[in-house]
Amino acid sequence: MPTTENSVSNYNIVSLIRKKREGENLTKDEINYLIEAYTRDELPDYQMSAFLMAVFLKGMNDDEASALAYAMLHSGKVMDLSSIPGIKVDKHSTGGVGDKLSLILAPMVAAAGVPVPMISGRGLGHTGGTLDKLESIPGFDVNLNLDRYVEVIAKHGIVFIGQTEDIAPADKRLYALRDVTATVECIPLIASSIMSKKLAEGIDALVLDVKHGTGAFIQETSGALQLARRLVDIGSQFDKNTVAFLTGMNQPLGNKIGNWLEVEESIECLRGDWPDDVREVTLLLAGSMIHQGGKADSLDEGIRKAIQTIEDGSALQKFREIVIEQSGDVSVIDRPETYTKASYSADFTAAEDGVVSRINAYLVGMASLELGAGRKEKSESVDPVAGIVLHHKMGAKVKKGETIATLYTNKEAQLETAIKLMNEAYELGGEAVDYGPLITHIVDKTGERPFDYSKVPALKSR
Repeated sequence: MPTTENSVSNYNIVSLIRKKREGENLTKDEINYLIEAYTRDELPDYQMSAFLMAVFLKGMNDDEASALAYAMLHSGKVMDLSSIPGIKVDKHSTGGVGDKLSLILAPMVAAAGVPVPMISGRGLGHTGGTLDKLESIPGFDVNLNLDRYVEVIAKHGIVFIGQTEDIAPADKRLYALRDVTATVECIPLIASSIMSKKLAEGIDALVLDVKHGTGAFIQETSGALQLARRLVDIGSQFDKNTVAFLTGMNQPLGNKIGNWLEVEESIECLRGDWPDDVREVTLLLAGSMIHQGGKADSLDEGIRKAIQTIEDGSALQKFREIVIEQSGDVSVIDRPETYTKASYSADFTAAEDGVVSRINAYLVGMASLELGAGRKEKSESVDPVAGIVLHHKMGAKVKKGETIATLYTNKEAQLETAIKLMNEAYELGGEAVDYGPLITHIVDKTGERPFDYSKVPALKSR
């Protein structure tokens, strides 16, 4: 691997860009050089943009993607959590609409005795972000330094923070560049970005929720499988026990979309009042994390232990603990009804009798964004109280004029646009489209296979 002192003279940047443009594979040293040079401002944005576009068009093989993850991982500090007892496990989702699962499963897993170091992101476009949701809790501080990060995990077995300047700084810069050069939707770049951040956390194992469907960044199952394979392969090359599940995002998860609204629904779930889809995917991921963390001998046992943390109240108590520890106002967790309300609301109603046959989750997410729950650019702020409450989802019978959803905002002028998007998103007909099971595949170091519900009876038990 080139050293810092002589790296500039070892490679010609234009030659490396041309090499990838022609579809050739780069070596680990060549990729490391590019990332080192870019991190040290020896490689300008215009040349890195050209390289990213070459990767977007020509792709990367598994070794290249792993080398890219390695280079970005080691561009900053790699956390060492070996002083904290237990197998440290995190979860990552590729994003969706109404996906508040981290807020529910992290305290469940921690309550089951598995440490959960979670470095999360913000929402962009139609998808929400865990940090924005947490910051809707008054006072909640996601900007802990890395010393506090370790301290809080050691004390509570759980922490929620954002990516710091010390964690994979090359990835942070590259992501911003990808966002403005139309190179975001590239599987090797996505995989390397995700894994560089997750590996820097100091984890021992990782559970991945790879979404596919209308509300996902990757809509086709084939593309989601390709991403899952790449993520698992990188994790395995770094000796991290990594498993990915493919889950459907053809309608929003749960009934509430928006930052505080999703925290509110998470509190309801932690109290045992679950929408079926949220329950199913949350228990799957939490059970897998508990299994990966060595606190269960199988996925099914892990799910049963996750259920127990809800039934005995320990998961909710763990969530209260971390809210208090990270300076949040726990009174709104105990009494969500006291939270500030949006200034304006409007009902989205059925135009005719029928069955909700299809919901375009992407358009529902965009409606929520228009209301102020998301951001069109990273610099924009979000409104914690804006969002949508769904009263009917796929398969529900509705009468003409019946309220399907209620929209909340502090931007009255945006209600009309959001209602139009909801009209486009909802389709009424004779019966619901059958998208098949919510959990479709599992990918691990042994390969990929359809998910077998019969092997996890606890997932469907009540």
